[in-house]
Amino acid sequence: MNHALIFGPSLLGFAVLALATERQQDIQLGHALAPRCTRALRLAGWASLLLALAAAVGRQGWALGLVSYSGHTSLSAGLVFMALLLRERLTQPQR
Repeated sequence: MNHALIFGPSLLGFAVLALATERQQDIQLGHALAPRCTRALRLAGWASLLLALAAAVGRQGWALGLVSYSGHTSLSAGLVFMALLLRERLTQPQR
């Protein structure tokens, strides 16, 4: 079983969904994106998560596939959260 087929789209999906929020757009890009672009990012993020789900269920079946998907998405969400937090802390001016 190739974990990269589940982990890669999961990580990408959460990263794109994070960038679809107005706060992260301001922090990462310096400005908010147009609503149309934000909707496209959300759609791409959810599509990536669905692709990861399809890969997990297709390779492992529903029972083990959902468990595997749940673990990969948990790890992906945690990594994206930690990366965003670290970047925000490192780019803040020192007091």
